[in-house]
Amino acid sequence: MTWKGTPPETARTSSREGPGFELGLPMRVLGRDTSGRDFEERTVLETMSHAEAAFELRSPTAQGTDLKLVVSLPRKLSDAGDLNLVIRGRVVSLTSAGQGRSGQRVSLKLESRYVIKATAEDGAI
Repeated sequence: MTWKGTPPETARTSSREGPGFELGLPMRVLGRDTSGRDFEERTVLETMSHAEAAFELRSPTAQGTDLKLVVSLPRKLSDAGDLNLVIRGRVVSLTSAGQGRSGQRVSLKLESRYVIKATAEDGAI
């Protein structure tokens, strides 16, 4: 696994939930935008702890919105093929994505349940 930014042994501390790790893993986010339309967006999982995840999102969303994350796990984890971590959560905070970038930085409180699934040949979960 290639770590982006801070090495894994240097945990970032969230003010709410404790340590988290910078990951830089590709993922898809599925949910409903602020106008009630379903969306699916590719982005990068920036940080994750046992209870919270953070990432940037171009699709407009609101605090309290439920989202589904499909995180592509590194190939090293399985000889059988590509694996995805599928987990749901609720948006707990939104901030501006940063200077010169569109969208917003999303913090998601994760459910305690998750699934690890093999990716089908067509990329479906």
